[in-house]
Amino acid sequence: MLLRHIARPLLASSFIYDGLQAARKPSEHVAAAKTGSALATQALGAEPLSEKQVTALVRAHGVATATAGVLLALGKAPRASAVALALLTLPLAVVNQPFTAPKEERGPRTDRFLRNLAAVGAALIAGADLEGRPGLTWRVQQARAARADAKAAAAEA
Repeated sequence: MLLRHIARPLLASSFIYDGLQAARKPSEHVAAAKTGSALATQALGAEPLSEKQVTALVRAHGVATATAGVLLALGKAPRASAVALALLTLPLAVVNQPFTAPKEERGPRTDRFLRNLAAVGAALIAGADLEGRPGLTWRVQQARAARADAKAAAAEA
């Protein structure tokens, strides 16, 4: 369908841009990532990450996001790349959640949080797109029905 060939690159464009920005200019993302990594390491009982480690993590996340976005835009493994984008965006939504933020930061964080949730939802919808082909569940049901028919025919013979 022509719509898929237009919609996938449009969806992927924001992931590609955000990923490239994080990879090229990680300093803009390090503060939020440091907060999120501190929460994660504290919950796991591990040592907090250094500034250098967080910067490397931000860059790696950016490269992974941009790569998955390019794959989605090109239609190469679109379902896997869309699901990867959804999974890569979930930590951003957690870091940008406004519920524990100081009052003056809640407005911008709410905007980023809702954008991240929308991106996760859009990526999940793209990941569920079967391109008009039958899904795995339907194929399994058809194989079971064919096997049952073959057994019934063998029993009659």
